[in-house]
Formats: sequence, C-alpha cells, structure tokens
Amino acid sequence: MRIHVVKRGDTIWSLARQYRTAVEDIIRLSEPPNPASLVVGQTLLIPTAERIHIVKAGDTFYKLGQQYGVSPQRIAQANPGVNPNALRVGQRIIIPEVTAPKRTIEVNAYIEPKGLQADREILADVAPYLTYVSVFSYRATREGGLTAPNDSVVLQAARDFRIAPLLVMTNFDGTNFNTEIARTVIRNPDVKNRLFDNLVQTIRQKGFVGVNIDFERVGPEDREAYNQFLRDLEARLDTVGASLSTALAPKEADWTTGAWHGAHDYRAHGAIVDFTVIMTYEWGWSGGPPYAVAPINKMRDVLRYAVSVIPSNKILMGFPLYGYDWTLPFVKGTWARGISPQGAIIQADRENVDIQYNETLEAPFYRYYDNQRRQHEVWFEDARSVVAKLDLINEFNLRGISYWVLGNDFPQNWVLLADTFTIRKLR
Repeated sequence: MRIHVVKRGDTIWSLARQYRTAVEDIIRLSEPPNPASLVVGQTLLIPTAERIHIVKAGDTFYKLGQQYGVSPQRIAQANPGVNPNALRVGQRIIIPEVTAPKRTIEVNAYIEPKGLQADREILADVAPYLTYVSVFSYRATREGGLTAPNDSVVLQAARDFRIAPLLVMTNFDGTNFNTEIARTVIRNPDVKNRLFDNLVQTIRQKGFVGVNIDFERVGPEDREAYNQFLRDLEARLDTVGASLSTALAPKEADWTTGAWHGAHDYRAHGAIVDFTVIMTYEWGWSGGPPYAVAPINKMRDVLRYAVSVIPSNKILMGFPLYGYDWTLPFVKGTWARGISPQGAIIQADRENVDIQYNETLEAPFYRYYDNQRRQHEVWFEDARSVVAKLDLINEFNLRGISYWVLGNDFPQNWVLLADTFTIRKLR
C-alpha cells in the first residue's frame, strides 16, 4: 500500500485520478469515517504494487535490495530525488514490486468480553488476522479460585472463526492489580495448587489452548517466587498440552525495583514460558500528561533489551488500538478519555482541526477547543505509525504482535498487517 497524507483540497475523487485507481478501492482499504470530508493530515491507503520502508540506522539501498528481493537500481528509480548515500533515519523509501515472500508471524489480540452478540461481531471483523484471542480476564482469588468473565460468545466465535483462545489470568481486584493477591497465590503452596487445578479444569471445559499470565504490580521482593510459580505452572500445563505465556511491563534494562517492573524477570520468563507479550505502550497514559501512547523510540529501546535476554522468536510486541484525549492544562489526578483511531479522525473532522505528525515518536496528534473553551490534546495511531511499528517486527525478528484491545475501530491497521505478513493459524 502507498500511504497518502491528506492535503488541503484533496478529495477521494481527486486522489483516485491522481493515483489512477478506483474511488471504491481507496474507500474499501481505508474506510475513512467521512469520505466526503477528509481531514488535513489524515492518512489514506492507496492500492499499489509498492510498499514503504522506514529507514533505520545502517540501511543502504543495497541492504534494502537484499531484504526485499529488489535490485538497488530499481529502488533508486522508485525514489527520484533521494540520495542513496545520505539516507536519514525515519526517512520513507518506496520499495517497488516486492517479490520476497512475506514472513509468517503470530498475532494476538486481547478482548474484554461482554457476553453479547457484539463480541462475535468484533471477532468476525478481524478473524483472518488473528492467531490468538486472549480473553481478559480470569481473576485469581486469594483462595485459589478463578472469577470468570462472560466469555461464552467469544469462545464460540473463536471456534467458528479458527482463532485459538487464550485464558488470561490476572491479579485484578476491583479497579486495579492487587499486589497482595499476587503474593498469596505465588507463595502459598495450597493456594497455588488449588489455582492450578482450577486452571486445568477450565482449560478442559472451555477449550483454551493456553494460559496468558498478566500479573502486574507484583512486589519486587516476590520476583524469584514469581519465576518459580511460572516454572510450576508450565510443568502442570504441559500435562494437558496447553501453552504458557506472560505479559511483561516494558523496561529498557533489568530493573529490579519498582512496582510495575521489578518482579518481571525478562531472562527467566524467556527461559520458562512459550512466549511473552511485551506491553510496549502506555508511555502516554490516561493518568499522565499528554504524550504518544507508543513512541517508537521507547519501543525500540525496550525491544533492544528484550532480545538480548529473551529469544526473539518468543516475543510478541505490544501495540495499542487506542489513543487518549487529554484536557489541558494537565492536572495530576485527572484522567484522559480513551479514543479509537477512527474516533480521533471523526473528532478532528467535527472540530475542524488539522492532524499533525511527530516524526521522532512516529505518532499523530492534534489539539482542539471544546464547547467550554477548554483546550484538548489528542494522541492516537494512524497508517504511518502502523508501518513504522510493524517494521520493528522484522528489525528484531520477533515472533509477532499483540494488540490491546479489540473493540476500537482501526481498519487501516488490519489491511497493513495482512499486506506485510502472513498470519499463522493454529486451527
């Protein structure tokens, strides 16, 4: 796909003429919320035999030719005006007529089931692009029980659409992750064994192919106890042929302190579990100041450390299917409103503001004033940020990608994902 960034005066019809393609194809690929009213800075996907490569340090036309199976001369011809001896990190290079076979990756996405028909519709829209759907969440109790979500509709849809379901177990309690619950189930042998029994029973009854452990705010002093908990669970799940994976907080080194990071031992998880989901998002978060949710420079720093201690074929890179809308000036203790990528475009159109793009962070953003004259700042994802982040999968030779969370409309993401990779199916 070619990514077109809308300029003032652009229309779907003028772009179709410009690129010698059909109006219907542009609309089908991009699903612009309002085809008759494009937003300056909005991205549209244009069907083409070319793809875009984001330049990394050390890239040359020769290396790109080897990577994509295209001669350096043809890359140069497709990029008139680009000096091949002075490529800049972050620069966009057109790769013509990609002939190299696409890599096969695994794709996971989390879903928070409601037990309604809407759950099935959400999965139906993205079924071809998913290896796994992770049901969030089964909550561990202090007694070793499991509090289950209403996931019957999701599990039936997963069977119908050939998506492998994962049971996500958390230490969630009320509105946050609970350190004391994690400590109890990790350290108390009786509670742990009871919890494992309940997990195995649920896997057998409901047909889960594996368990994804998302224990957060585990006390740093429980780091090794958590590692042993995972070793014991891996051995137990082996008896029923179920996989074990974990969700890991993002960090750039082996930080052993801190409520969110200290207990997550990357090296140990890489040795114990079948794969990990590294949550490379939430730098911009709802309770903090405005910022990109998944800035590519921070993602790269985390992945650079991760692959140094975890086999790259065990890593799924996290990606947010959402953004945030902050009220300015930011006041600590206030919370930003979540917004989908499609919702962000709809709002920019309604507020008549242009979408800007931060090249360093690889993220779109804009500001607007609400009807009470309060200024807002919105950060989200678009086609440009997707391409940049999908390139990280190849850059670090990762197992694949994991999305949080289904139910946020972002049609361009799925088109670009399928255009870049072949998605592995287990069923």
